[in-house]
Amino acid sequence: MATLRDIQRRIRSVQSTQKITRAMKLVAAAKLRRAQERIISARPYATKMAELLGNLVSGQGSEGVAHPLLEQREGPRRQIVIITADKGLAGAFNSNIIRRSLEFVRTSNATEVTLVVVGRKARDFYRRRQFTIKRDMIGFWDKLAYSHAQELADYFMAQYLEGEVDEVHLIYNEFRSVAVQRPVRVQLLPIPKTEAATTQPEAAVDYIYEPSPEAILGDLLPRHVRMQVYRALMESLAGEYGARMTAMEAATKAAKDMINILSIQYNKARQEKITKELLDIVGGAEALKQGAEA
Repeated sequence: MATLRDIQRRIRSVQSTQKITRAMKLVAAAKLRRAQERIISARPYATKMAELLGNLVSGQGSEGVAHPLLEQREGPRRQIVIITADKGLAGAFNSNIIRRSLEFVRTSNATEVTLVVVGRKARDFYRRRQFTIKRDMIGFWDKLAYSHAQELADYFMAQYLEGEVDEVHLIYNEFRSVAVQRPVRVQLLPIPKTEAATTQPEAAVDYIYEPSPEAILGDLLPRHVRMQVYRALMESLAGEYGARMTAMEAATKAAKDMINILSIQYNKARQEKITKELLDIVGGAEALKQGAEA
């Protein structure tokens, strides 16, 4: 049976852990607010870009669009971009993405599959397995900027335009709320024409383009790819903070419950010890009394 000192030691240990989890929850909450603000501020730009892209594609007709990033290929070379966090302690945030990506990799009908892993968790997982990792990117989440997305997107587009890959897919956690992060997979390249032509025909606006729709499309499509990658990174970052905040809140509550249980155990053990000592004292006094009477 645990002694009073052992129970006290366990209580102090759990209290120390509770302080750490509470502090991590507060830090994640502060960072989550900033990440949410970045996503909200970026959405109007992404929405307007999708609208303009849809008008360009639908206005020219699907057979009139001639851009390499829209070219649909039948080749077997597929690249999968897996986005996770660098750190753990975020519940099932990383494991959900790894599970989803592993299913997609194993069920892929492409004969040649290469991986680009973003985040230390994905890198460490796939580095221990028989998969071809073309590139990894870690250690940038705390200072995430558009330049990181631009670097990745330009790398993907360069491979695609040079014919090294025929498809590029993104797998990441989409931020829905603090408690909900949904693993999603989107095709980055080639840009699906159904995605580009998001504007309904009856709602399409007849813009006058200068210098020409083709020139604007040539500049807009790379921007669209970069924005898709940037959005995926921001969604993943906000989802990580939300998942960590939820996990640390649950851990703090569990630590509180454990402290209450240990406190009850401590009080019971202390009461038993006091009772035993009283019984020993009473028994000794009774023995002395009987000895004196004898």
